[in-house]
Amino acid sequence: MELGWLLWGAPLLLLLVLLAAPLLQLSPRARFRAKVASYCALCLLSSALTAPACLLWNRGRTVHNMTIIKNVVRTFKYLYGVRFEVKGLENFEMEGPCVIISNHQSILDMMGLMEVLPERCVQIAKRELLYMGSVGLIMYLGGVIFIDRKSTSNAKSVMTDVGQAMIRDNVKVWIYPEGTRNGDGDLLPFKKGAFHLAIQTQVPVIPVVYSSFSSFYNPEKNLFTSGKIQVEVLPPVPTQGLMAKDADELTNRCYTTMRDTFFRLSGRTSVVNGGASSAAE
Repeated sequence: MELGWLLWGAPLLLLLVLLAAPLLQLSPRARFRAKVASYCALCLLSSALTAPACLLWNRGRTVHNMTIIKNVVRTFKYLYGVRFEVKGLENFEMEGPCVIISNHQSILDMMGLMEVLPERCVQIAKRELLYMGSVGLIMYLGGVIFIDRKSTSNAKSVMTDVGQAMIRDNVKVWIYPEGTRNGDGDLLPFKKGAFHLAIQTQVPVIPVVYSSFSSFYNPEKNLFTSGKIQVEVLPPVPTQGLMAKDADELTNRCYTTMRDTFFRLSGRTSVVNGGASSAAE
């Protein structure tokens, strides 16, 4: 009993203290750091508690564990006051595999991902995440595919394997084509790996766009409050008949559509000289 308290009681007590930190008379910077720390602690603790359930229920690494993980992570929004307004979920209702792409803004993206994640869908993530303790373990058990981004040859080999597994196991793959987090109010240029994968396997690309988090989550302003995220699942983009030489055009087409949608969902109405101008300006 005492050992169990040390393993689970102490981290849970720490988490509760950190969650209460915004109520204390702390500086904005201290409140922000405390809330981010509470979020990271919650991720570690919930992953550690969920891993045994995945092992007992599904007996190891499998995409079916993502259903368990999704149900756990979807409770986080109640703790942090994050609301989601989702449109277009019917676009996930298709037979067979596909490549899903979305914009990548912050550590909160995991909540957004799990809010709309379709069945039989796995993510592609950087290999470094595999070594993040219980979080890495739960990602592994959920079937997440890890890529060494520093090794181009390794990444290409893994993507080839991913394509074969998609067709063989009838799974969807979720990729962040920006390659890294970007919370500056725009989209970074897309890397082409996701689009080569879709063309290689001749499966559709489904873009998913999340509105800007900057009104309630902004590290530069030490801001982490409650807020609403608008999510839009766009219609599938077919790739049948496309070849490798068409990857650039497909990438640009998806980028333009997603960027326009991002500005619209974020309350911006036009793009001027590569930047967005607010409707309020």
